[in-house]
Amino acid sequence: MDKIKVFDFDNTLYHGESSIDLAFYLIRRNKRILLYVPSILINLAKYKMCLVDREKAEQEINDFLKVAVKDKYEAAEIVESFWAENSYRLDENMIKRVRKDDVIITAGPDMLIDGIKDKLGTDNIISSIIDPDKREMVYFNFGENKAKRYKEVYGDTPIESFYTDSFNDKPLMKLANKVYIVEKGRLKRMTEKGMAKL
Repeated sequence: MDKIKVFDFDNTLYHGESSIDLAFYLIRRNKRILLYVPSILINLAKYKMCLVDREKAEQEINDFLKVAVKDKYEAAEIVESFWAENSYRLDENMIKRVRKDDVIITAGPDMLIDGIKDKLGTDNIISSIIDPDKREMVYFNFGENKAKRYKEVYGDTPIESFYTDSFNDKPLMKLANKVYIVEKGRLKRMTEKGMAKL
């Protein structure tokens, strides 16, 4: 495989944090999980400040899933109806940059991303993995895990360009020849000086 482009999903190809949007979508449908709103907001703030504790976040996600979704069949219905309401948030201009050999890497769960896969321009998607029967995360594709998983799947294939909105992706940034920070659909290339500080 030649050099490829790698794209984050949230706030890069999608306007917003899709997992957070899904959580609030679930809360609208199921008032008994309103208790999770403070936790969701705290974790979103920690994410924005690059202060996420991966293990703690994974446990909180699993606790939420057990309460919010009763089984894999309901999960599939929820994902379908979520994307029916939220696919307009996809950034068409950014998605046009994605070629079929490129890769999308996201911390979002596979069940969520699979629901919109046909609109993303590539089948090469690495995401967090949810066991649908147990309703729990078995692999949290976040932070260093993104770079680890990329290497497991693509070996030493160089990343020509990496597009992301977040310094939580610093491990992947280090693997890329060029890094573009995406903000509301606008791209800003990271300078060599900035790359050297990673």
